[in-house]
Amino acid sequence: MTKINDGGPAFPALDFNRQPDPNASALFPGMSLRDWFAGQALAGIICKSPFVRVESFHEAFQASAMGAYEYADAMLAERSKSQGQEP
Repeated sequence: MTKINDGGPAFPALDFNRQPDPNASALFPGMSLRDWFAGQALAGIICKSPFVRVESFHEAFQASAMGAYEYADAMLAERSKSQGQEP
């Protein structure tokens, strides 16, 4: 099974709730860059989606979510190429 490139953390931040020392450098990663990209892609997909019949909502939503992650994976692959890394 191949590990999916998630791009690392999208918005890493210090996690003061877990560290008693406010100067500690422990990071709270939050969502992955892949999830962030997929969410952004999904917003565009939803805005451009045609209206569908009521009985096909579930399939349409599922296809949109899958498509959003395909966009995210493509963005991460292109990002890796531009940084001189393998996707």
